[in-house]
Amino acid sequence: MFHPFTEEAGGEDADAILVEKALGGDREALERLVHRHQAWIYNIAVRMVFQPQDAEEVTQEVLVKVITRLASFRGESRFRTWLYRIVANHVLNMRRRDREAEAGSFDAYGAAINGTPDLDLSSLDVPDPDSVPVDLPLLVEEAKVACTMGMLLCLVRKQRLVFTLGEILGASDAVGGEVLEMSADNFRQSLARARRDLYQFMNGQCGLVNEANPCRCPKKTRGFIEAGHVDPQQLRFVPEHAERIRDVAPARFREIEDAVAARHAEVYREHPFLRPSDQVAWVRGLLARDEVRSALDLS
Repeated sequence: MFHPFTEEAGGEDADAILVEKALGGDREALERLVHRHQAWIYNIAVRMVFQPQDAEEVTQEVLVKVITRLASFRGESRFRTWLYRIVANHVLNMRRRDREAEAGSFDAYGAAINGTPDLDLSSLDVPDPDSVPVDLPLLVEEAKVACTMGMLLCLVRKQRLVFTLGEILGASDAVGGEVLEMSADNFRQSLARARRDLYQFMNGQCGLVNEANPCRCPKKTRGFIEAGHVDPQQLRFVPEHAERIRDVAPARFREIEDAVAARHAEVYREHPFLRPSDQVAWVRGLLARDEVRSALDLS
């Protein structure tokens, strides 16, 4: 699968050809260009705003900017760098979404988790299509991903973006620095600070990384359901058949010498690689927008 954050992605030539054709009015080329990058943008967006619906909105906002500015791309930098700088600037400067505003501090988030009672899942009638239409392991996975996604929101925006690019999606320090317009060394230091803050919280709270912690995803799942954080009728983060981030973004450009840190990172690289719903209709709807059509003479 195409990976925009690797040094050897093999995608720069393909992107350049698609850009040239799109600027010549080739609608199919523009669709292909959007398809190549939209899921990666979406996976950044969902870690910035939490709610998939909000992430789709953010992704569309970003892609409108990319398409309407495409004629300004002069090839002076790699297309990947140009595009993801637009992504980074947008998510760092966008208005706050409601869910993000609720996230608060690590202390408040830990208190909320601890305040969710440990409940027995066995009383749930699974799979009952009227009440719980999916198997228990999927519900537990949904609770786990939602909870660890929520932890990310306790990082300040720039830390969250650095962590998402470097630790989750596998961008090298050089690529991350290019995207955020900082040196590779500064990106590495920023990533180290984000890891420190997030992993310190996980070490004291999360049973996934520290067996001494009593918090366990299966024990919290029913409480999350009753509190409305997990909806068995509509899972947000765990499609029944999902690629994992570690499979679609396998390249690693830094060695994690600390085995404990590697275990923390794997929690996030085990997350599903999410895709916007109904991608074909989604892209074509985007390309039908007035501001997009006015920017390019699409054939």
